Amino acid sequence: MLQARAKAGDIQGSLDCIREYWGGMLDLGATTFWEDFNIDWLQNASRIDELTPLNKVDVHGTYGDYCYNGYRHSLCHGWASGPTAWLSRYVLGVEIMEAGCKVIRIKPQLGDLDWVEGKYPTPYGEIFIRHEKNTEGKVSSTIEAPKEIIIKG
Repeated sequence: MLQARAKAGDIQGSLDCIREYWGGMLDLGATTFWEDFNIDWLQNASRIDELTPLNKVDVHGTYGDYCYNGYRHSLCHGWASGPTAWLSRYVLGVEIMEAGCKVIRIKPQLGDLDWVEGKYPTPYGEIFIRHEKNTEGKVSSTIEAPKEIIIKG
C-alpha cells in the first residue's frame, strides 16, 4: 500500500499511514514490528513495556488474530518491516540504477518532514545521507558514498 501510494505521488499519505499504524505500536511501547496490529487496540490499552493496570487492556495478552491469541503472539515479526524499505526508497530517495549498487540515484521526497538522515548499505560500504528542508521548502543534501559508487540526483 505504501509503495502504491508513493507511485501515485501520495508521499504524505504514506507518511501519515506510517505514523498512525506503526506509530500506534510505538505508542504502546513497541521496539520492533509486531505480527499483527489493529488501530482499535489503542483504546484503553496499556503499554507492553509496563505492568498492566487493572483498568487497562493488556494488548499482548488479549490480542493476536492471525497467529495465536495471547502471549504466543509475536511482537517481533519481519513481515511488518515494510516501512523500513519504503522510507529508504522514497523518503531518503535511494534507488539502485545499476547492478551491484554501482550507480545510485538519490531523489528525496520529505513530505512534511523537515529533515531525514540514514545509512544505506552497499557491497562497497555504507552511504550516509542527510536531507534538510529550508523554510522555503528547498531540500539540501549531504551524501557521503564509497568512491566506487556513482551518485546521481
